[in-house]
This record gives sequence, C-alpha cells and structure tokens, in this order.
Amino acid sequence: ADFNYGADEYDAEGNEEPKALPEGSETMPYIDESPTMSPQLSARGQESGDGVSPTPADGLGTGERDAGKGLEMRKLVLSGFLASEEIYINQLEALLLPMKPLKATATTSQPVLTLQQIETIFYKIQDIYEIHKEFYDSLCPKVQQWESNVTMGHLFQKLASQLGVYKAFVDNYKIALETAEKCSQSNYQFQKISEELKVKGPKDSKESHTSVTMEALLYKPIDRVTRSTLVLHDLLKHTPADHPDYPLLQDALRISQNFLSSINEDIDPRRTAVTTPKGETRQLVKDGFLVELSEGSRKLRHVFLFTDVLLCAKLKKTAVGKHQQYDCKWYVPLADLVFPSPEESEHCPQVHVIPDHELEDMKMKISAIKSEVQKEKANKGQSRAIERLKKKMFENEFWLLLNSPAIPFRIHNRNGKSYLFLLSSDYERSEWREAIQRLQKKDLQAFVLSSVELQVLTGSCFKLRTVHNIPVTSNKDDDESPGLYGFLHVIVHSAKGFKQSANLYCTLEVDSFGYFVSKAKTRVFRDTTEPQWNEEFEIELEGSQSLRILCYEKCYDKTKLNKDNNEIVDKIMGKGQIQLDPQAVQTKNWHMDVIEMNGIKVEFSMKFTSRDMSLKRTPSKKQTGVFGVKISVVTKRERSKVPYIVRQCIEEVEKRGIEEVGIYRISGVATDIQALKAVFDANNKDILVMLSDMDINAIAGTLKLYFRELPEPLLTDRLYPAFMEGIALSDPAAKENCMMHLLRSLPDPNLITFLFLLEHLKRVAEKEPINKMSLHNLATVFGPTLLRPSEGESKAHLTLASDIWSHDVMAQVQVLLYYLQHPPISFTELKRNTLYFSTDV
Repeated sequence: ADFNYGADEYDAEGNEEPKALPEGSETMPYIDESPTMSPQLSARGQESGDGVSPTPADGLGTGERDAGKGLEMRKLVLSGFLASEEIYINQLEALLLPMKPLKATATTSQPVLTLQQIETIFYKIQDIYEIHKEFYDSLCPKVQQWESNVTMGHLFQKLASQLGVYKAFVDNYKIALETAEKCSQSNYQFQKISEELKVKGPKDSKESHTSVTMEALLYKPIDRVTRSTLVLHDLLKHTPADHPDYPLLQDALRISQNFLSSINEDIDPRRTAVTTPKGETRQLVKDGFLVELSEGSRKLRHVFLFTDVLLCAKLKKTAVGKHQQYDCKWYVPLADLVFPSPEESEHCPQVHVIPDHELEDMKMKISAIKSEVQKEKANKGQSRAIERLKKKMFENEFWLLLNSPAIPFRIHNRNGKSYLFLLSSDYERSEWREAIQRLQKKDLQAFVLSSVELQVLTGSCFKLRTVHNIPVTSNKDDDESPGLYGFLHVIVHSAKGFKQSANLYCTLEVDSFGYFVSKAKTRVFRDTTEPQWNEEFEIELEGSQSLRILCYEKCYDKTKLNKDNNEIVDKIMGKGQIQLDPQAVQTKNWHMDVIEMNGIKVEFSMKFTSRDMSLKRTPSKKQTGVFGVKISVVTKRERSKVPYIVRQCIEEVEKRGIEEVGIYRISGVATDIQALKAVFDANNKDILVMLSDMDINAIAGTLKLYFRELPEPLLTDRLYPAFMEGIALSDPAAKENCMMHLLRSLPDPNLITFLFLLEHLKRVAEKEPINKMSLHNLATVFGPTLLRPSEGESKAHLTLASDIWSHDVMAQVQVLLYYLQHPPISFTELKRNTLYFSTDV
C-alpha cells in the first residue's frame, strides 16, 4: 500500500536492487528532513505549502470559495486519511500478531524471547493500536454516511490529546530496534518471524497480504504523527471559520505541532553526534544527493558533510533482510579541501550537456505516465499495472535527475585528486560551498582515516542521514501537494542592504521534476547600493512548490571568465527561498513579499494563473488593435498578406537576435512586452524606433504573445481534431497527404502567415550551434501557441490540467515539428494541387 521507490531500491547508477527494506526503515526517528524549515513541521508539511497554524482567512469564510466545494474537499481529505488509517491499523495488527505466542512461550522451558525483551520490542504498540482503532471506528461511519453538517473535530482533538503515548514509544524506539536486532542475530526462530510479518491488505484491495519486516513496521508510528498533522492542515483549509469543527481542529493542530516540535528537540542531539575512535565528537552538518561526474559518466551519490570531513557514498546492494549500508567512494578532510579557481578548472573534464529538447521530451513522457497512473486509479485499475507505471515513471525521473544538472561544483584535495559534481542550481552550489567554508574557519587538523575508522563513519551515515529519498516526484505520497501547474507572474521591485555600490542583478528559480531550474534574470543595475529593477517575468510552473531568488554582483573582468560554459563567476550576494502556498498565490491580485538574505532585502510581487486559465484564448473587446483580433480582420485592415506585427518582429529577430542563445526560449521582461503590445495595438508611429531599442528577448516574447492571444489558433479550431489525427498516422505517404491537405484547407491569411513564420524558424535553427535552438526546441516553444484550441479543457478534466495538457502538447509539438522538418512548402504549389483534393475536412 505504501508504494514508494525510495533511494534504497536503486543503487547509484540506477540499477534495481534485488529487494530492499521498505521505506521508513531508518534507525533514528527524526521527523524532519529539511534544514530550512520551521521546527514545528516535517518536510512534508512544508511541501504542502503551509506555515504554522492557519488563520481563519485560510478557511472559506471569505466567501471566495463555494461552500459546497469546500465540503466535498473535506470529504475527499477524510476519505483518503481513513484509507491510510486502515492500512496503519493493519500494520499495527501485524506487529502485535506474534506478541501473544511469544509471550506464551516466554514462560515455557524453551522461550523464544524473555518477557523483558518482548516488553521492550513491543512497548506501547497495544496502546497505540487501541487509540487508533477507536478513532477509526468513530470516524468511519461519519465519512460513509456523509452529511453537510457532520462534525468530527472532537475525534481529532481526542486523538491529539493522546499523543503522550507516542512520546513514550519514541523514547523507547532506539532500544526496541537494538533489542530486536540482537534477538534476530541470536535466535533463528525470531529472525524468521521478524523478517516476514504479514500485513492485511485494505478491504477493497485485491492483494490479501504483503510481507514487511519488523524493523519497517516499528518505524510506522513515528511516520504517522506527521501524517495526522498534515491532514489537520488540509481539513482546516477546507473548513469554514464559522464551522463548529474549526476551533477543535485548530486545537488538535496546535497540540500535534507542539508535540512534533518537542520530539525533534529531544532527538536532535542523538541524531547528529558520532564519536570518532579518538573520542572527539564528529557531527553531521549537511547531507544530500548530488550527481558526480566520475570516469566520464554521471553517478548519483549521497554526500555527507561532517564537522571535519566531506564523505561521498553510494548505497550498497544488500541481500534480503540484511541491514542497508553505504559504501564510501572517497572522502576529503576539510583541512585538505580547496575549491579550485576558474583558471585552475581548465584541466577538468569537459561536461557533456544533454540537449534541452531531450530533457523536454523526457518531461513530456513523465507527464504522460502520470496521466495514465491517474486514469488507472480513477478506474480502480489493477495495483500491478499502477506499480509498473510508477516504476517506469521513477526510471524516467531518475534519468532526468542524472542528466539535467550542468553547473559544475569542483572539489580538490590538496594532497591528490579533484572531484566534479554537477548541480542544477547555483543555489545548491553556494549552500554546499558556504557550509564547508564555515566549518573551515575552525582550527582543523589534517588526518587519514584507518579502514576501521572509515567503516565506523560510513556505517553511521545510514542512521544519521536527513535526506532519505531520491528527490523525484514519484517518491512523493499520493496525498502530498502536487505543486502548482501554470504561470507565475513575478515583479522584482528592488533590493536594500548592500554595504557598497556594485553592479547587481537577480535570478529566479523554481523547482520542477524534483530539482530547481533557473527561469529568469533581471537586467544589471550598475554601480548602486539600492537597485530598482521593477521588472516583471512570466515563469512556467511544472508542479512547483518553491520560488528562489538569488542576488549577484556582475563580474566584468574578462580575465576571471571561466572557460567552462556553465561556470558562473559572478559573486552571489544573497539567496532566499519561499514556499508557493496555493492558498496565498491563487488570487487575482498581486501578492507583495520580501525575501531576506544575509542582511539584504529583495522586494517582489507575484500572482499565479492556473494552466486551464492560461489556456483560454480571450478575444479583444475592441477590434481596432491587433492583439486578440482575428488574423483575417487584421490583414484586411492593413491590406497585407502577413500582419505587420509578425513581419516587424521577425525582421528584428533576424537582424540582431538570430545568434542570441535561447532566442524564443528565454523570457523577455514582461513590462517591455506589454509596452510593445500597447504600441502595436495603437499603431504608433514610433514602433520602429522602439523596436530597434528594445531587448531582443522582449521582441521575441511579443511575437509569441501575439500568436498566443489570437482569438482562435493560427491553425484554426475547426482543423484542430484533424491535425491531431493526421500526426498520429503511421504510414508516411498517408501522413504527407493528410498534412498537406490540412494546410490547403486553412484560410489564406492563416496559411501565408504560417509559411512565413515556418521559414523564419528554419533560419533560426540553422544557427543552432550558436543560439542552441534546434527545430525541436522551436517546435516545443511554438507548437502549443499555434495549435492550442480556443476552448478550454472541459470542466471534468480540470483537476488533471497538468496531465491532459501534456498529452495534447506532445501532439501539438509534433505537428509543428513535422512542417519544420519538411522540405520548403510554397503557397502557390499548395494551391495548385487543390484541384486534386476535396477541401472538406
């Protein structure tokens, strides 16, 4: 039931392990995976975009949301929780099952375990089971016979008030595990029992039982407190502030959060301390998954930073039932660790960068598999089919995780080798670098670890690690926030707090498919301590949950430029991150915020447009301009074959942007694009002067915006289904026939404009070695813009906007790519052949 491909099931090269311990078999019950979060909540709580306790404004009292929808969401949240509660009770039952026979033999002449050992291993499990069984039995009928006025806050309040029993369980947890392990080693009978405990499947599941180890089951209660806290967050979001449950749920959440906080404080010192054979305390400061470039290939490593040493490891393959261990690949004492300067990096191996279109293709595949998983679940599909799909999704995401990072992070041991990691974000690189440099300020001694010392240190990694799972979306639980899909509009206003004048700019990053990507960059504000950028950007979100802002000082010294394309030599002045809380972001108004970083404050505003909203084409109310006006109306008014805006933007891009890296892919500043839109709509005489002064990415963005805002797509709504069918044909002759026939069927202004744009995009792709824009890249950018129908998806599908969108987009990209890869198409040739074909579609 807890389907999860964790890091434990794959080795670092992505090969499948024979069988691993189930997720959650950690030896230390620390409930918090992220160093950047509030102490009250676990990492998962943060990911669902919540702060501490929600205020009534988070509820439905604002009237913004339909009360019926809120009640429906309450029911969905509760149903999901009830199902997971049933699984949890079954897991506790499975744990208790061997307890009675073990107790019965304890008083005989041949005991398997002593009474003392049984008490230690199964401490408080019976009490936890009874508390949850009573809670489940009370909640179940309320959810099954759902009524709008149902109340259940008192049940959650009672459950929270009994959390003391978990405190006792956690205090005993470590000794319970150690006792179970010792008993397994000394008693074969108990080892057999603890390796395969049978957990009953849910009532409606086809699988009657699953086998789980005792070690994994003993971890479940620790995991459960976090889950209950998250459910309380979700329930509060969808409970009106005036509902009788609201204060009770708030109280339950407060108790749960305080409890989690106290547990973490108790565990924290035990979690990080390891004593070296010399008796010094060595603590784990930071750990995480990084991609290492080793012998020319990319390997996923788990890197551990201790107070005096950096250790690079991978998870070893282990036999069934054996305890998992890390294998040390290398270590560098911090006293010997140096970061090579850009000039010294010349001799490092060249990084092979995967083309963007291959990464985009893989994202499309992953989105398509997600969609299939959702369909299987909706149709109550076989769990085997879902597992197969999830496994495929994990493999694809793992590939993306290995192949997308391109920013080098070099580490050198002054007594020997250099090592090279590849990161997807400069943010991570600076975090690792800063953490190491902080530790290096202390008086550190160089040393060499003996094989025994290294074994002890590597052995401690499994217990101490704070990051347990590879950061891919398939590792998320089904009830975790899926993140936001759509467009985030961000205005970077200004920054304060700089000690001296500098040339300053900001970059924006969002997470996507488990890792962070840089999405936008402000212009450089020269020689100032208070930059005023006031630039707006539109950032596409693909399941994103966080926004990062990095502030840099621009380096104009040519001698410091690195030979390596991906090395950023500009100095990071500050960096910060905020959670994208769907509740706060999804309003029609701008939401102003400040990120504080190392004494610097960056002021910005943001608002979010969901994908289904951004997919709607809205015709312009006034027909005098060009944006949102039918192309036939514009060309007739202008007495032209191709709209003036299209001709001018293309001419300007060909004049000075055709060699620009990422032309059409990199966003222009939104305020510049809006200014150009206004000038074109007003048919202002200064258009040409303004175009020649404007940043080329803004001109490229204006052209894309024009096609995106057409009231119907350039390739028309009427022909859209036929284009989708034509591109799916397998026979090349049939496909050629159909695709050319469809072009002939377009109205003349649409066809001439399309062919004009097509030839331009081919010319852009000819410069691919310089501008890095292949035909595939251009098809990905323009396909949806030219083909996306004007009608939004039907309401029934909006919950899966991200997944349905990906299926359609793949086809839209393929249609444009087909024409881009086709030999030149001439308007007169096409029309000459009209005689031989019917124009009805």
